[in-house]
Amino acid sequence: MNSNEKKTKVELVEIDENHAEQRIDNFLITRQKGAPKSLIYRIVRKGEVRVNKKRVKPEYKLQIGDQVRIPPMTLSKISQDRLPSANLNQVSQLEDCILFEDDCFLVLNKPAGIAVHGGSGLSFGIIEALRSLRPKQKFLELAHRLDRDTSGCLVVAKKRSMLKSLHDQLRKKTMHKNYLALVRGTWQKHVRVVNAPLLKKTLKSGERIVHVHTEGKPSETRYKIMQSYEHCTLVQASPITGRTHQIRVHCQHAGHAIACDPKYGDPQFDKTMQQIGLDRLFLHAADITFYHPKKEQKQTVSAPLPDTLQAVLDQL
Repeated sequence: MNSNEKKTKVELVEIDENHAEQRIDNFLITRQKGAPKSLIYRIVRKGEVRVNKKRVKPEYKLQIGDQVRIPPMTLSKISQDRLPSANLNQVSQLEDCILFEDDCFLVLNKPAGIAVHGGSGLSFGIIEALRSLRPKQKFLELAHRLDRDTSGCLVVAKKRSMLKSLHDQLRKKTMHKNYLALVRGTWQKHVRVVNAPLLKKTLKSGERIVHVHTEGKPSETRYKIMQSYEHCTLVQASPITGRTHQIRVHCQHAGHAIACDPKYGDPQFDKTMQQIGLDRLFLHAADITFYHPKKEQKQTVSAPLPDTLQAVLDQL
């Protein structure tokens, strides 16, 4: 065993509500940081992992009170230490970005430029930073995602039951999200909905590109004009489905690319916008409404437009 490795001991873990209904393979992958997925599946398949002293399949869903035996394994210390320091400037500033928090949820005004997850060359993302800020919080999971370049409302669940509720709402389309986007040209009043199937491709580099294609997944975004300017329009975009890059591609498809979109933008329009100080994608998750199971009522949280984006509108 080299200096970058650590040998763990046998563990017996009792499942509480934070992990009930979670698959055993996903539970182990999250818990045993530094363990390759291949190792996790091998120890489950060989019966080294036991639930209530019995062998289980990787898809077994944990129940409250289950006793899980985790065998000893060799883990990479490098992967184990991947949570960023809570003192890092970017991490500590997230505390000021919290818009709403109770014992069930946390809603963050995500800054542009930070990914929601680490990986693909990024040492950490929003979720790793939050876990670093809240080391005593046993459970913190993203309820949905936002593109790296998008700012605004991001919901994080603090209990598995709450995460399940939010996922149900997303599936049933009862969670409502409104975004603000500054787009090229004059948005036509009669265009209130864009219905266009989206197909996702992952390039060899790992980059994801989405385009409108008949073989794509059904996708719908509703639009409302908020303010018209000389060469552009501020629109409210409300996604009904939740596809990757949906709003950005639907705007492009409608002939109105979002300002300073590095993947789907219009270079000439972007140049004009950069001249008045825009240095990021003009897409902001302005508000989100979801059902709060504990309060038994709808909860709406709004994120103010960042100063940098407001300054661009003031210039226009």
